[in-house]
Amino acid sequence: MDSLVYDSYDAQDLLNGTGQSSITPTARALATEAVHAGREDLAGQGLHAAPIDLSTTYPSYDSRGEAARIDAFAADGGEPSGPPVYARLGNPTVARFETALARLEGTESAVAFASGMAALSAVLLVRNAMGLRHVVAVRPLYGCSDHLLTAGLLGSEVTWVDPAGIADALRPDTGLVMVESPANPTLAELDLRAVAHACGSVPLLADNTFATPVLQRPAEQGARLILHSATKYLGGHGDVMAGVVACDEEFARRLRQVRFATGGVLHPLAGYLLLRGLSTLPVRVRAASSNAAELARRLADDPRVARVHYPRIGGAMIAFEVHGDPHDVIADVRLITPAVSLGSVDSLIQHPASISHRIVAPEDRHHAGVSDRLLRLSVGLEDVDDLWDDLERALGGGGRS
Repeated sequence: MDSLVYDSYDAQDLLNGTGQSSITPTARALATEAVHAGREDLAGQGLHAAPIDLSTTYPSYDSRGEAARIDAFAADGGEPSGPPVYARLGNPTVARFETALARLEGTESAVAFASGMAALSAVLLVRNAMGLRHVVAVRPLYGCSDHLLTAGLLGSEVTWVDPAGIADALRPDTGLVMVESPANPTLAELDLRAVAHACGSVPLLADNTFATPVLQRPAEQGARLILHSATKYLGGHGDVMAGVVACDEEFARRLRQVRFATGGVLHPLAGYLLLRGLSTLPVRVRAASSNAAELARRLADDPRVARVHYPRIGGAMIAFEVHGDPHDVIADVRLITPAVSLGSVDSLIQHPASISHRIVAPEDRHHAGVSDRLLRLSVGLEDVDDLWDDLERALGGGGRS
C-alpha cells in the first residue's frame, strides 16, 4: 500500500498541550507510520529530530488551574490539557512514543511503563481494583509473566487452560484472558480471532512482543489489550528497558492512574530511544526474519538437531531442540551472544529452562513444551552465513579445547 498525504490543516492546529499532534492522519502504510507517527508537529516547531524533555517538573503560575487539571486526571485518568505538570503524570517525549505505537498497533491509545513486567502489573492492578481478580491464561508465557500470575503476587488468581478451554474457564470475577502468540519460548501460535471470540466480554490481552505490529496486529483480531516488552524489538538495540500496553482510551485512562500511583513511569530518554527504534522496526524485523527463516531451514536439515520450532507468520525467533547437551552449544558460540533478552540487531541465544523459564515449575514447563534441550535463538542482522558458521561450529562442539 502506498503512503498517503495528510489532509490540509492550519499550523496552529497542529500542537496540543502535550506537544503531540492533534491532527489525525489519513491511512498510511506501516513503514510510513513507523517513520512519521508521533512526529507530526516537528516541522511546525522548526525541528527535524524529536526533542528529549528531561524535566521532572514544570513551572505553573496558575495553581488553581493546575489543581483542577490534577483533579480531572484523578477522576478519569484522561491526559491533562495544557502544559505538563510533573514527570510522573506524563512526559511529552514518552507521549510521542505512545502515540506512535498506538498507531502501529491500530489502537486508540498506548501507555508506556518502565518495563514489560510493570506494564503487565498495571493491567492486573486495573482489573483487581474492579474486583475482577481471576485470570485465564494459556501457556507458555514469558517465564516472569507466568510467575507473576501463578504466585498471586498482586492478588490475582489464575486458571491455566488449553486454548479450547478458555470459554469454560471464565467466571463472573474473570477480569482478563492472557495469551502470547507466538509464544515464548516455543513459538507456538494461536488463532487470536478464535481466542477473542471465546473470551466473550472479558478483555483479551495478547503479548505481541515476538511478532510486533510488523507481523500481526492483535487488535484487528479482537484483542483489547496488546502488551509489549518494548525492551525487545521496539527498541531493537539492547540499550533500553520499557513496556507498553496498546489499548482503547477507556482502558488507557485506568492504566495512567495506576502508573501515576505506583510510579512505574518510563524515563524520557527511553521514550526517545523507543521512538527512534520504531523508525527502523519494519526494516529490522523483515531483515532479521529473512535470516531466521534460512537458519531454521538449515537447522531442520542438521542431524544434530532434534526439532525446530519456527512460526508460520515468520519472525526473527527460532527455538530448536538438540540431541546433545544444550549447555555445550551455549558455551561454544562466538559470534552469537549467549544472553537473556531478544529482539536486538545482534543475535542472542539462551537456554530457557535455565534462565527465562527457570522460575516456572519443571512439570509446568514440560507440559507447555519447554523441554530441557530447547534453545531459543533471537536472530539479528548479521550475515546469515556467518551466523550459520557459528551455529554449526557450536553444534559440533568446535569451541571447546
